[in-house]
Amino acid sequence: MERLGVMHIVGNLKIGGAERAAVNIVNILPRDRYRPFLCTTRGGGPLEDLVAKDVTYLRLSRAGRFDIIAIVKLSSFIRRHKIQILHSHGPALFIAVAASLLPPYPAVIWHDRNGKVINRPVLPYWVAARRLSSIIAVNEQLVEWARNRLKVPSHRVSYIRNFVVAKDANLSIPDLPGCDSYRVVCVANLRPIKDHPTLVNAWKMVVEQVPQAHLLLVGSVTDSAHMQALKSEIERLDLQEKVSVLGARNDVMEILRGCDIGVLSSVSEGLPHTLIEYGIAGLAAISTRVGGCGEVLNEGEAGILVPPSSPEMLAKGIIKLLRSPELRKKLGGELNRWVNQNFSHHIAMEKIENIYETVLGFDSKDANSADRSN
Repeated sequence: MERLGVMHIVGNLKIGGAERAAVNIVNILPRDRYRPFLCTTRGGGPLEDLVAKDVTYLRLSRAGRFDIIAIVKLSSFIRRHKIQILHSHGPALFIAVAASLLPPYPAVIWHDRNGKVINRPVLPYWVAARRLSSIIAVNEQLVEWARNRLKVPSHRVSYIRNFVVAKDANLSIPDLPGCDSYRVVCVANLRPIKDHPTLVNAWKMVVEQVPQAHLLLVGSVTDSAHMQALKSEIERLDLQEKVSVLGARNDVMEILRGCDIGVLSSVSEGLPHTLIEYGIAGLAAISTRVGGCGEVLNEGEAGILVPPSSPEMLAKGIIKLLRSPELRKKLGGELNRWVNQNFSHHIAMEKIENIYETVLGFDSKDANSADRSN
C-alpha cells in the first residue's frame, strides 16, 4: 500500500501541550505506512530541535489571522507533496480548513486539547466543524462539547488521552539552582491560564516553613505583560533568591530528573502533558483540580489535588511533600505506574492510525494484516 502523506499543523514550536503533541506524533508515525510532514503557521521554537530528521518541515510565518498568501502557500505544498490528511492542533484548525477547500481537498482532523471551552465562541468552530472528517478530544468535557455544541456526530468524535514519549532513563542532568531534595519545578508556559501568581504567593508560604526550597519555572513567555507582572510579584514577595525562571527549554525531561516535586497551578486545562511528564520522570506531583488533571493523578491516588486559585492549599500540599521523602517516593512511584499503564503512546497511536485510515476509507485492520503478510 502506498504510504499516506500526513501533515501536522500547529501554531509554533514553543513548549506547550499542542506543540509537544504534534512533535511526538509526527516523530513516531510508522514510516512504513506514513510520510510525515510538520507545518507551523507562525514560527519555530525550542521544540524544533526535537523534530525527527526525516520529517519534512514547513514554516508559513503567516502575517495575520486571515493571511491569504499563507493559505495558498500551504495548499501548494499539500498539492506538491500529495498530502492526504491535515492533522491540526488547537487554533491551527482554521488555516487547515481553509487549505482543505482548495485542490487536492485533503481530509482535516482536529486535535482539541483546550480545556477552557466555556469562553469559546461556538459559531466559528461550528462552521469549521462542517469540513472536519474527525475530532480528537483529550478529555470527556471536550468530547461532549464537540457533540452537543458543534453538533458533530458521535462517530466522528474520539476521546484519546495525551501521551508523552519517554526518553532514556540515563539522562544527563543539567546544573540547576537549589539543592537536592528541595527542588520544585513547574513546567507551564508563562501565560495567565497557568496562574503562576497563585504559585508564587504559595511559594512565599512554603519558604517560610522550608527555607531550603527552590522553585524552578520552565516554559515559554507567551504573554509579556503577564511575565512582567509575575516578576514584579516575585520581587514584591522578596523571592528573587528562591525562584528561578528558566524560560523555554528543550531539555525538560533532563530538568525533571534533577527535581523532587512537580507542580501545576492552572485555572484551566485539557489533559496536561506536564503531569504525564512528571509521571514519566517519577516525580511526586501536586496540581489544581481542573480539566483532566484529576484523571492524570488518578483522582488523588497518584498525586495531590487542590482547588484552583488557592495559594494556601497549594502551599500546604507542597510543604507536606517537601517534609516527607517517603510520601514523595510513594506518590512518584504510583504516578509513574499509573502513567505508564494509562497514557501509553502505543495505545494512543493505534487509535490515531485507525482514524487516519477510516477518514480515507481504508479498513485499518485489513491494511495492517496485509502489511504483515507481505
